[in-house]
Amino acid sequence: MGSVYSHSINKSELIPGVSLTCISTDRFKSGCITINILSELTRETASANALLPRVLRRGSSKLPDMESISAALDDLYGVRIEPIVRKKGEVHCIGLYCDFPDERYIPDSENVLEKAISITSEILLDPYLHENTLCNDYVESEKSNLIDDILAAINDKRGYAIDRLLEEMCSDEAFGISKLGNEEQAKAITNKSLTAHYHELINNSQIEIFYCGSAEPKRVHSALEASLKSLPERASVKIPKTNVVYNPISDTLRRFTESLDVSQGKLTVGFRMGDTMNAPDYPALMLFNALYGGSVSSKLFLNVREKLSLCYYASSMLDKHKGIMIVSSGVEFSNFETALNEILHQLDNVKNGEISEWEFTSSKRYVLTSIKSALDRLGGLEELYFDCIISAVPYDPVKLSDMVEEVTIERVIAVASAIKTDSVYLLSGLENEEGAVNEAH
Repeated sequence: MGSVYSHSINKSELIPGVSLTCISTDRFKSGCITINILSELTRETASANALLPRVLRRGSSKLPDMESISAALDDLYGVRIEPIVRKKGEVHCIGLYCDFPDERYIPDSENVLEKAISITSEILLDPYLHENTLCNDYVESEKSNLIDDILAAINDKRGYAIDRLLEEMCSDEAFGISKLGNEEQAKAITNKSLTAHYHELINNSQIEIFYCGSAEPKRVHSALEASLKSLPERASVKIPKTNVVYNPISDTLRRFTESLDVSQGKLTVGFRMGDTMNAPDYPALMLFNALYGGSVSSKLFLNVREKLSLCYYASSMLDKHKGIMIVSSGVEFSNFETALNEILHQLDNVKNGEISEWEFTSSKRYVLTSIKSALDRLGGLEELYFDCIISAVPYDPVKLSDMVEEVTIERVIAVASAIKTDSVYLLSGLENEEGAVNEAH
């Protein structure tokens, strides 16, 4: 699978601390731009970070409410602007996403790109204020929505179990913090405190901007330069770094248990990727994850789920920035230990080189297809290049497919051999008075 993708990259600096990456391509009928403010993920600021783009999206000084913003966007053939909140390793990334139709497909269109950038920049830099502070009604309304989202996480038991594992496993690390923060911190936010936080971020954070579309980079640069001219120069800002912990905190496997009114148990296992994170081999990490549990041809899917029927589902996911892998599974309460042993046994099989040619080839094909799928979507392109900015070891997404093609079984085994099991989280059901687990639904 060769690297034949019709896009080119142009990087520039708008002002110190504000960088632009233009991904030029004529393959799509729309374009997009993201403005990303990067800061350290901390317990004290996570909820304020998550709340801020929601509040900003409610109104600017010229377009003071959502109705006027919607009307302005409708006049631009349905431009869309949405808040962004992302967590990349221990970097908190917030901002605005804007997509718009490509002018090649709009008869007699005039400067849709410039106008879309102008409105997005205005929402970010010239918010609607009341007595020099962010509108209290907007703050309280969006704060309520944020708290609802934080509390609603428990309704998705699979995601909840992953969040709880990370919270316990990384209790002394920023990675254990949710990208939305927590209810207590969210409740404490006021319009005055959020306004102060807004100025702190705008004045002192690295800002990374990405454009995907057919416009010339010079045109995009000029439009952003004009729209963001009120941004202050920042002296020596840098992209925050993720603290990679190579080995488990404890010499013994840490176990965390919780009981809720559920009918299906959740077994979630956390691993540290070990010394390979000193110089991460990203293609081998991606291929290992697909082979172990990240695809339908993986060892966890075919053995733990299909062959042995120990889990309703079993899959692995990898945060390559932090060097942590999570195995997520749904199991019968009585099968916790058996399933855990088999999950770890399948990892040992990879470490011992028990990898068939079919498994290796299927996993490689899965990773290559995933990369191609990302390169075939505007959002996927932006995400790939955004990941490169955050990564400890830079790489070219266009060459990533070729790099994966070159990965050998030996490199996958080397990645697997460094992995160590850190923690296990068990979500069980509630017991009734007779000691039996309730079969709740």
